[in-house]
Amino acid sequence: MSVFRRSVQCVGVLPSILAQRSSLLARPANLQFLKTNSSKFVPQVTANVSRRMYHKNVLDHYNNPRNVGTLPKGDPDVGIGLVGAPACGDVMRLAIRVNKDGVIEDVKFKTFGCGSAIASSSYVTTMVKGMTLEEASKIKNTQIAKELCLPPVKLHCSMLAEDAIKSAVKHYRSKQLTPVGTTAGAIESATA
Repeated sequence: MSVFRRSVQCVGVLPSILAQRSSLLARPANLQFLKTNSSKFVPQVTANVSRRMYHKNVLDHYNNPRNVGTLPKGDPDVGIGLVGAPACGDVMRLAIRVNKDGVIEDVKFKTFGCGSAIASSSYVTTMVKGMTLEEASKIKNTQIAKELCLPPVKLHCSMLAEDAIKSAVKHYRSKQLTPVGTTAGAIESATA
């Protein structure tokens, strides 16, 4: 019998069997054995586990995200990237405002996802502010993952951030090629 909340309780399971099934529960600091009336032991995970799973850089950007918000979609100087990861359900929207010299002067994001996805979004916004479009297009997820110390299981979050900035740059460039008063879709259908 198991209950998932902030703690996990498993009634009647030996600690050695439990340790084989979950490395998280196998950590001695996370286990407390409580004796019940029926002489069975109940391993219980303490509530502080979630803090140990994230690096301090991830926690910093998650608890204090930078550049949260939106930029006006219709502004010709704004490019928007909207990306998602079907595997985990994370969705990232990143908007950039580019000045006449091709330098990103403002960046905003909104992310629906885990702490690593939010931290990756926040970090990439601080990273690209002041970069040219070419420099921003060359950002790799490995740079983001290295700075945030993301574990391998969370690398898809840094990939989302990379894809979002590249998508925003691509959207901005497509808007610059579109004549005033028309939409990019109308031009594509007219040339087809």
